[in-house]
Amino acid sequence: MDTYLVGGAIRDELLGLPPGDRDWVVVGATPQRMLDAGFRAVGRDFPVFLHPQTGEEHALARTERKSGRGHRGFVVDADPSVTLEEDLQRRDFTINAIARDAHGDLVDPYGGVDDLQARVLRHVGPAFAEDPLRVLRAGRFMARFAPLGFRVAPETMGLMRQMVASGELDTLVPERVWQELRKALAAPQPSAFLATMHACGALAAILPEVDALYGVPQRAEYHPEVDTGVHQQLVSDMAARLAPGDDLVGFAALVHDLGKALTPAHVLPKHIGHEHAGLKPLAVLCERLKVPLEHRGLAECVCREHLNVHRLAELRDATVLELLERCDAFRRPERVAGIALACEADKRGRLGSEEAAYPQGGELRRLHAAAIAVNARDLPDIGALAGQQVGVAVRKARIAAIAAARTLRAATAAPSS
Repeated sequence: MDTYLVGGAIRDELLGLPPGDRDWVVVGATPQRMLDAGFRAVGRDFPVFLHPQTGEEHALARTERKSGRGHRGFVVDADPSVTLEEDLQRRDFTINAIARDAHGDLVDPYGGVDDLQARVLRHVGPAFAEDPLRVLRAGRFMARFAPLGFRVAPETMGLMRQMVASGELDTLVPERVWQELRKALAAPQPSAFLATMHACGALAAILPEVDALYGVPQRAEYHPEVDTGVHQQLVSDMAARLAPGDDLVGFAALVHDLGKALTPAHVLPKHIGHEHAGLKPLAVLCERLKVPLEHRGLAECVCREHLNVHRLAELRDATVLELLERCDAFRRPERVAGIALACEADKRGRLGSEEAAYPQGGELRRLHAAAIAVNARDLPDIGALAGQQVGVAVRKARIAAIAAARTLRAATAAPSS
């Protein structure tokens, strides 16, 4: 039997990127032979084994035959007669269909090395169309590799459009869609995912609430990019810049403006009340994709409060406390940093504002720190209070703490005479 290093490890090495997990393909072996060699079986849908020393995954070379709709509708053949070329042929993109043998020589039957050099994401063959998940993977790879100059091959984009039109994406289970979306939001350029999905029609199938933002105008004096969909792409990239690899902040930034798609035509390009209008489509999106509660909670706060955070300096002390209370910031203090970052991404995700200062983010964190430092046990005469009186006293003390923090900041910021 022969063993080959395959896939992403070779791709990333050739691109000069840090190495990730290494995957191996074994040609000419049977499951029993792998077990006899000390490997441990872990594959459910096809034969995958863990190396007894390294723990790295070794999969038997296999072919796949379409047997039904969706990304699970396949029959797998892992017969020892399956060749390396046949195994590589079932892979999604040419840049992922490169192998290296035990002597260090590359095996590249589908031109993956040339496509890496040309910075092209191209499907290996017609079998690409059999798995709708690959459309989302194309977007996710673009989110990762667009900063390196990658583009989707025209024939691949055309095939993806055909796949969307066939309705195959409707067979994807929410968990897989969410998994690909999270990875895209954690990548360096999420806008490439959105742009790729929008261009092939997939965004309307998986995230119709976001797709609806494209073509919706905004006031040019606040949004020189005008198109709300373009603004969203800028915001998502800014979130990735401010919070690299953080899909929690990335998701909150992605859905903060969903209400703008619901603005009546006669009101445009203004979007009065869009922050509250966006809560309903956000809830629908989260239910459909089974979004984790942590992501949903932060996203709701950012959707509802981003305009208030932008004008934080204009809010009264009591209003600042109410904002923090609505965001559950005293039970979930970690939310405040995420809210600040997502709101900053919104403000700086506009043409010409990429390097603008956003003091509101630091101020929100500072005022929250002042308010949360208030401890009921430290308040005078607290022992004489009961029930609701304690809560009232704590709120008054927190408002006073916010006021004091603002006074201190104003005093330190004032020029000396």
